[in-house]
Amino acid sequence: MTRTACLLVAMLALATVAVPAATAAAAADATQPAKRVVSLNPSLTAMLLALGAENVLVGVDTFSARQQPSLRDLPTVGGLYNSGLEAVVALQPDLVVFVPSAEQRDFQRRLQEVGLAVLPCNPVRWDEVLETIVQLGDRVGRSAEATKRVEEIRAARTDVERATDASARPRTVLVLQRDPLYVVGRGSFIDEMLGAAGAENLAAEFDSPYPRVGREWLLEAAPDVILDSSHQPEGDDPLAWWSQWPSLPAVRSGRVIPLPEGRITLPGPYLDLAVRDLAAALRAPEAP
Repeated sequence: MTRTACLLVAMLALATVAVPAATAAAAADATQPAKRVVSLNPSLTAMLLALGAENVLVGVDTFSARQQPSLRDLPTVGGLYNSGLEAVVALQPDLVVFVPSAEQRDFQRRLQEVGLAVLPCNPVRWDEVLETIVQLGDRVGRSAEATKRVEEIRAARTDVERATDASARPRTVLVLQRDPLYVVGRGSFIDEMLGAAGAENLAAEFDSPYPRVGREWLLEAAPDVILDSSHQPEGDDPLAWWSQWPSLPAVRSGRVIPLPEGRITLPGPYLDLAVRDLAAALRAPEAP
């Protein structure tokens, strides 16, 4: 299990927490575009970059700084679970954006106590991701860019759905992490994209968007397709790894398909690319 895979599962898990109502401080500051923003989540950072709002970012989480070359010189304020209050306050932001979690509820309260405006976002389902893009665009004076990005995403989903053969829905499991085994369950934007791209998501039987499941469940589910986004080291062969269980139909047919790192599983600004990538992966032919 790689560090990237662990961070991915952690980020997705954070997005499943219910968001408290917007605070009075945040509402008061919403009348003017924010000019100094600290982002504590890679998804939100990616959205701001996609909207052309890089110039308002004055600090980001450690993962964003590592993944986005243009941000590597920005101050970092910790990670998903260990954001530093003093580091955030020192940057004098007029807005702090984040995806709340049980661990960060106290952090949100402390930010408000020192007078900082906060914007908690909850991009779990497809429409919630799009709503977050619009919300961020409104807060940083990029409303037109956000509207255009959302329209392009919606158009891509419509195109994919129209091109999908509804009668041929391969029985599919999308793997987020191999060991322990995490998959995409019901209720997330990824689950909705799987449906749009023509897959039957076998793990939709689980209420959790990103459940941890046993290897026995996967063997019994017997997927026709395994989409592997577990981000293993370079040179890893997903089909060779899953061939440890030769009874799996996906293994027998060679339909174990690696997914591009991050683009499909990040609840970010490029779901148009993600849903097209999924559709292309599901159209991949069986191995000869």
